[in-house]
Amino acid sequence: MSRGSEDVLKDYRARIETVLAECLPAASLPPNDLHEAMRYASLGGGKRLRACLVYATGVALGGTLDALDHGAAAVELIHAYSLVHDDLPCMDDDDMRRGKPSCHKAFGEATALLVGDALQTEAFAVLASAPVEPDRRIGMVAELARAAGSQGMAGGQALDLKAGPDASLEALQDRHARKTGALIHAAVRLGALAACGTVAPELDTYGATLGLAFQIADDLLDVEGEALVVGKTVGADAAAGKATFASVLGVAGAREKARALHNEALVSLRFLGDTGDVLAFIAHHAVERDH
Repeated sequence: MSRGSEDVLKDYRARIETVLAECLPAASLPPNDLHEAMRYASLGGGKRLRACLVYATGVALGGTLDALDHGAAAVELIHAYSLVHDDLPCMDDDDMRRGKPSCHKAFGEATALLVGDALQTEAFAVLASAPVEPDRRIGMVAELARAAGSQGMAGGQALDLKAGPDASLEALQDRHARKTGALIHAAVRLGALAACGTVAPELDTYGATLGLAFQIADDLLDVEGEALVVGKTVGADAAAGKATFASVLGVAGAREKARALHNEALVSLRFLGDTGDVLAFIAHHAVERDH
């Protein structure tokens, strides 16, 4: 299963890279600096986890890749915008992203701010042209808007800005279910909505548990990872004095929590049978990854 699933994911990553390159304005098109920076922030790097989730979920439910491209591209553009803004000095102040200088280090803070704005609006323009029934398309736009807004990713970032060294497990889970989990969960839902117009409760369980497991793995990498492998600054949360799953539960406890969530995600996929193999592989990789 694993090798076949890994090959499928490689195909999905290559496909979304092509789709994004076609969606984004050419660097030769004015304003050139802005378009060059948008492509710098979006292309040639990253795990493409969210796009792969759109593809893997949709295909498991009988959808075609052509019908899933727009949802996959839109969620990656939202993710790229969030990283550009997260790295700004007024947010997490990170100089490194995906193994290269952050967008604001390469193009300046003002351009980076505009890059995030432009990528966000481009995401919805792409999604609005998805080749699916109008009701499904409207549902997909609403889904992504909820995941990216004040009740999702942006709200999670607001909570993160106020985070201190102490937090209950409940508060920590709420913050990261928004900041990281909401967009991962939305990727699963976008794939289902594009493929069949509805989302099974089991897929909601999968998306929610995967989002938290992914964040716990990130927290562990922030403690144990190597910057050149992870592709971004490590130890940043500790330096900022923010509570993480690793600090609240301990490294061993956080790893145990991630594996429990991983198991819950796998159980939720049983209704798909063999068609859920790629989703199961994604869940495993999200927990056991080194970057």
